[in-house]
Amino acid sequence: MHDDAAHGQDGQGPAVPVTADGLPDWLDPVVHAMRTVAPEQLSRFLPPESGVGRQSAVLILFGEGERGPELLLMERASTLRSHAGQAAFPGGALDPEDGDPATTGPLRAALREAEEETGLDPAGVQLFGVLPRLYIPVSEFVVTPVLGWWHTPTPVGAVDLAETARVFAVPVADLTDPANRVMATHPSGINSPAFTVASALVWGFTAGVIDRILHFSGWERPWDRSKEVPLDRRS
Repeated sequence: MHDDAAHGQDGQGPAVPVTADGLPDWLDPVVHAMRTVAPEQLSRFLPPESGVGRQSAVLILFGEGERGPELLLMERASTLRSHAGQAAFPGGALDPEDGDPATTGPLRAALREAEEETGLDPAGVQLFGVLPRLYIPVSEFVVTPVLGWWHTPTPVGAVDLAETARVFAVPVADLTDPANRVMATHPSGINSPAFTVASALVWGFTAGVIDRILHFSGWERPWDRSKEVPLDRRS
């Protein structure tokens, strides 16, 4: 996806502009990382060459709050059959009306899902790029992380409590604080980066993407990877 592009060639829905123009200076490291990072630097789980997997997208939305740069996250309802209680980026599967999965589909899906889940106004969001597609083996989702700048924030909250427990913003300063960095230990024995922020344990796919963004943006601070937090067997 290129900057300053307003793609509408798939004939479905309005064009979706993507540009890094006019972003706050503090996002420059994220833009640089977005343009230079390779898929294998983000995750060892990449989409299968066979093309299997359900196309989906998440919105990685940067805003600016009272404590500086922040990221918008949501906590899934504890009653869900899968990913219950997990913190996540807004997002979900592409719908046919979102358009071409290879071009504008993920952009529209990310904004649509964010609006449906948090109530935010997409008009206040500037999309400035995408990260390489990643794969979640347990759900077989092929995920496109879409990057956005929340230039005009609007009130947000859980739209459907059956799906979402809460919506919250996490200061980047808290995400980079070594005191909030841990390794989540799955019952399978797999360890992965996690964050203890905003009364939540952010782990799994979401934490992995945040961890890589912090690293390749140069925001990461040295932290103790020996500090482990065990995950529930139901996780």
